[in-house]
Amino acid sequence: MKLTTVWFILIAVLWTGYFVLEGFDFGVGMLMPVLGRGEQGEVRKRVLLNTIGPVWDGNEVWLITAGGATFAAFPHWYATMFSGFYLPLLIILVALIVRALGFDYRGKVDNPTWRKRWDIAIFVGSALPALLWGVALTNVVMGLPINAAKEYTGNLFTLLNPVGLLGGLTTVALFLTHGAIFITLKTEGDIRHEARALSLRLGAVAAVLAVVLLVTINASTGSMWSWTASVVAAMALLAGLFAAFRDREGWGFVGTFVAIGAAVATLFLALFPNVMPSTTNAAYSLTTTNASSTAYTLTIMTWVAAVFTPIVLVYTSWTYWTFRRRIGTQHIPAISVGTTL
Repeated sequence: MKLTTVWFILIAVLWTGYFVLEGFDFGVGMLMPVLGRGEQGEVRKRVLLNTIGPVWDGNEVWLITAGGATFAAFPHWYATMFSGFYLPLLIILVALIVRALGFDYRGKVDNPTWRKRWDIAIFVGSALPALLWGVALTNVVMGLPINAAKEYTGNLFTLLNPVGLLGGLTTVALFLTHGAIFITLKTEGDIRHEARALSLRLGAVAAVLAVVLLVTINASTGSMWSWTASVVAAMALLAGLFAAFRDREGWGFVGTFVAIGAAVATLFLALFPNVMPSTTNAAYSLTTTNASSTAYTLTIMTWVAAVFTPIVLVYTSWTYWTFRRRIGTQHIPAISVGTTL
């Protein structure tokens, strides 16, 4: 197998890891206004935030690594994509920063108005990236106006086409479902039961949107492998929802985890061997060959990845295992100024 193909696969794995892990904490952030209501609203919100508190920042490492790997392995892909998507990526970056500030600062002042504003920041900082990542990745697969100089010639509104927006709505729905099932897995009491019921309704919407999106993409640029991955995604999502309905939260989470992973795999399988197809002229498309670094660079990167990837996976697994216990409102102490969550 060529090193260019190896690194295309590795980058696809990194993006898949980011979506399946960051996806559920985006979902938790978006569900705070819904599951954090009632007489115990503040305590319930702190329960929700504590389900992702130990892991959300580690999940974002997958994004940093995916961006860095793209820059090193496929510099032309990185340059075209990040310059063409400059405004949406800036919005995503600002949203992620604001979201992180919300996690850290909402407990610094014992004032309901203060906390409410940071809750809005967490919600917006979760919803905007969930939407825009779907829009961006869908547009990359479907093709963009790229000229002979490998430069993107469109604008923000070029990305906000019907298929791109469908991709964004699909990722939002999938992340909401993933987050709701994660909450059922990590909490107990009323929050757990409400999240389970909500996950089934959200899952039905996500299933419809995902089927329409994946069929549209496969009909346009799919292959046998991308169609297979789409079927796996659909079956995994339905199996996960059925498991959640039967109070098997662990298997439900596995189902949504696999469904999102297979959906992202569908996009990359439909994209290969291109990395950014051109709708201006197929000859202008960026591929794994004309967008890659030198063979020497890829060789060094491969050895580095072989050493450090297992370390990262072991550390990530250890973190999730350490914080595997359920939490409920009875575990939340009284508010004290200075607490982060």
